[in-house]
Amino acid sequence: MIPGIDTPFVYLSKAIGASVDELKLLAVFFSSYPLAALLKRIPDNRPQWRNIYIVGVSLFYLVGLFNLYDGIRTMMYSAAGAYAIAYYIDGSLMPWIAFLFLMGHLSINHIHRQRLNDPSVVDITGGQMVLVMKLSAFCWNVHDGRLKPELMTDSQKERAIYKMPGLLHYAGYVFFFPSLFAGPAFDFIDYQRFIETTMFEVPPGTKNPPPTRGNRRIPRSGTPAARKAVVGLIWILLFLQFGKWYNVPLTLSDEYMTYSFLHRVWILQMLGFTSRLKYYGVWALTEGACIMAGIGYNGIDPATGKARWDRTENVNPWGVESAQNSRAYLDSWNKNTNKWLRNYIYLRVTPKGRKPGFRATLATFLTSAFWHGFYPGYYLAFLMGAFIQTVAKNCRRYFRPFFLTPDGTKTTKYKIYYDIASYVATQLVFCFTTAPFVILGFSDSLKVWARVYFYGLVGVLLFMAFFSSPAKGVLAKRLAKRNHPYLQKTVSQETNYPPSLGIPSDPGREIDEVIYEIRQEVETRRRRGSTVTMPTGERLKGAVEARIGRKLTFPEFKFGSAAAANASAVADDSGKGGREIGTEGAGLTPNDKKLK
Repeated sequence: MIPGIDTPFVYLSKAIGASVDELKLLAVFFSSYPLAALLKRIPDNRPQWRNIYIVGVSLFYLVGLFNLYDGIRTMMYSAAGAYAIAYYIDGSLMPWIAFLFLMGHLSINHIHRQRLNDPSVVDITGGQMVLVMKLSAFCWNVHDGRLKPELMTDSQKERAIYKMPGLLHYAGYVFFFPSLFAGPAFDFIDYQRFIETTMFEVPPGTKNPPPTRGNRRIPRSGTPAARKAVVGLIWILLFLQFGKWYNVPLTLSDEYMTYSFLHRVWILQMLGFTSRLKYYGVWALTEGACIMAGIGYNGIDPATGKARWDRTENVNPWGVESAQNSRAYLDSWNKNTNKWLRNYIYLRVTPKGRKPGFRATLATFLTSAFWHGFYPGYYLAFLMGAFIQTVAKNCRRYFRPFFLTPDGTKTTKYKIYYDIASYVATQLVFCFTTAPFVILGFSDSLKVWARVYFYGLVGVLLFMAFFSSPAKGVLAKRLAKRNHPYLQKTVSQETNYPPSLGIPSDPGREIDEVIYEIRQEVETRRRRGSTVTMPTGERLKGAVEARIGRKLTFPEFKFGSAAAANASAVADDSGKGGREIGTEGAGLTPNDKKLK
């Protein structure tokens, strides 16, 4: 660390109450703008100079500012390991070996970070999470570059790496300073086109190419970068102010229970909003620095004829805050992680020539969960999110068509009421669901959920029970009668979107598919002379009881005031290895259980 560099941060920390490391991190984000502007001014024909400059700035951040020698070693281990695996190992298993190495290394640091349990201290874990996305994608792109062209999709051809990059080029990609600590992540081919300036080639016939300065090929990006910086600063200031009013200690305090139920729900809603403000601010600042450097350039908008600067966009705040359904909510959040999970997990575990199914969804879900870390709150939020997706899909399938014309092409005058109800439900249930993501601890998360009477969980379970009852069939008949002679899409005809942040878009459909696959496997074995059969629920329960030597008992669910009164008891039980509550058979309808 540079001697005396801590002095202004310590003084400022005492003045405003933020930690020294948090203030340093903000300094990194803002100082990246002038440093990115200098990067852009290095001659276009000197890419090696740019790489050296990029690595030098990152080393200054890690060592000169944060004294993170361990952080450098961590990033070097991951980078060297991924490069060696890609260089020396050939074949279809190479990217998976690299993925397991990178995720295993990240998991070790996640556990260390969790044991430290000090959010105010900056370590390299956040940067390593970004690096896992970049390096695992790098290995897949190298693998694609070794395939025959006819075996690749158009997307793979566009991203493929046909020649291993030099170490300096690779180091610049690993240590790209505008996205070092918080992202965004991007593919190596984007970095290569940026550093060699081929990204900025203007298509022939373009009437008004983006303005440049001097002999540079990088378009002028100061104005869009400045806008992002201002917006990011506003988000951060709002976070600092709202954080004084809405925070985790308030929801765990006795004061929280002095408010009415609706007031407690409002506080929980604002806790989620306040937490998102921090990410809005950080991601806007890092995106702006990428725009200033030039890597945020995304071609020319055909509608306006102006340069687009959204290549590294990571979040759409308006899309999140105005979302009327779970898919719109999740797709607007952490967009680059969504792309990574879709392109390098979901589509990669699917055999060529087949559509992604349950295995792809499960692999994506587990990857997203482990990538985030091992706090119990993450897993509570992910599991709850899967149930929400099931309910949201059924609501859209059986309720929404009543607010459209029979042919489904236009809305009726009552559609506004459906939109308002969808918006309120989506925002309320997600503020409930994401609370454990902020609280992190298992017992504390259950305590806060109990203090609002588990309203999100109760609502989701009630809707799941409704769609598992004969009422679902009644709705389907009324819908068919109303829309006659137009036919409604069947479940198999509907688009099955990739998971968002690892959460499946239609868990019920995924369960149907895995049951069908098991059934097919059993039938295949039976034809071969095997005696394997599908056991009934009672037979399976009896076999388990015979094996463990005792009767199976199931937990008693308590809601409402009883749950709130027992919140502290739940916390005590969890600390003593208390039981976990599970929901079995979620999303199965009577028709599903017939295994059609």
